Amino acid sequence: MNYLYLYGAAILIAMFLYMRRHSRMHRQHVAQLKESIETGMAEPQSLHPVINPLVCIGSGSCAKACPEDALGIINGKAVLTNAAACIGHGACLTACPVEAIHLVFGTERRGVDIPNISSNFETNVPGIFIAGELGGMGLIRKAAEQGRQAMEAIRKRSGGQHDFDVVIVGCGPAGLSAGLSAIQHKLRYKLLEQESSLGGAVFHYPRNKIAMTAPVELALVGKVKFGEVQKEELLEFWNTTVEKTGLQIAFREQLVGIERREGGFVVQTPRGQYRARSVLLTMGRRGTPRKLEVPGEESSKVVYRLIDAAQYRDKAVLVVGGGDSALEAAIALSQESGTDVTLSYRSEAFARVKQKNRMLLEQQQKAGRLKVMMKSSVKSIEVHAVHIEHEGKTRSHPNDAVIVCAGGLLPTELLQKVGIQFDTKFGTA
Repeated sequence: MNYLYLYGAAILIAMFLYMRRHSRMHRQHVAQLKESIETGMAEPQSLHPVINPLVCIGSGSCAKACPEDALGIINGKAVLTNAAACIGHGACLTACPVEAIHLVFGTERRGVDIPNISSNFETNVPGIFIAGELGGMGLIRKAAEQGRQAMEAIRKRSGGQHDFDVVIVGCGPAGLSAGLSAIQHKLRYKLLEQESSLGGAVFHYPRNKIAMTAPVELALVGKVKFGEVQKEELLEFWNTTVEKTGLQIAFREQLVGIERREGGFVVQTPRGQYRARSVLLTMGRRGTPRKLEVPGEESSKVVYRLIDAAQYRDKAVLVVGGGDSALEAAIALSQESGTDVTLSYRSEAFARVKQKNRMLLEQQQKAGRLKVMMKSSVKSIEVHAVHIEHEGKTRSHPNDAVIVCAGGLLPTELLQKVGIQFDTKFGTA
């Protein structure tokens, strides 16, 4: 009989601990959702999950699988509690045991423009194809598959005298996969990337971030059996693959225009023009970084996103911007020993930023680890200094690096100019 009491007590203790933990997590998720709503960050920026509450059983599998901590469980149902953090990873979709999740673009209040493409990834403009994130697919595995399939359709096109069979724009998962397929099919290709490194959006992920959770099929390589893999490992694999296959990439070439000409296209970049029979657009939806348009911005010390704060240790760094990315960059830099950090923002107050970032920024500012200059603007950038207008005066500040976090310009207008049509998605797939 004593054993029964012991077993019963053990069960009661286990139930008590479970309920206490469940209650604590519930409070945290409710608080996270409340903060998202109060700070205007409850609208997802990209592909995101919608949960059917009638089907959801509240197992929490989706929340555990989400590498962004964007999902939580409230009142026994999964909820997108941190919408601004969701990047359309899609791990929640495969983790759900009852198929209560589907992925969509936009919401009832905020539409997202997605190009109109066919089943073989060709747009309404014959010869222009779109694969990957720009076409609505942010998942690495599927973006890579789309790049490979689009190239299958492109290699079947013929006609006209052109320098290249295809110009590929963008060197993320879809563009890399397409480039490898172009080599396999012996196509004359030109692969353009506006930045100085490959990987697309993956390159800009935080350190050690989980980047892919499913195998992917690549031309020349075969099936790559990645499970959960961190950003650094994935980038190392891609760089090794580029080296082994001889894939040629033209870095720091930004797409500035596409013209139809003589049965094909002329792709324009600041460095030149490329005549091609087909064009495959595999750019991300981050778009082209919004620039300051000031003298000296072309300097190599100017970048448009913080990747690794440690590389700026013992340096004078200027961060420009007023969104979460700017605040997070300034905070991360201020935590490195010897780093002199200044945050410049043109407005008088931060808007639509997380309360946690506000608090951390104020904390670092009070501790003297960073300086915040509101209502200021950068006037010019020199090798060892920056000139900033603040409170009616322009002063020179010692500087080793500038990080501009001012958002991006989507290529929608450029693509519409060549005739590509878009559909606006309001919470639909």
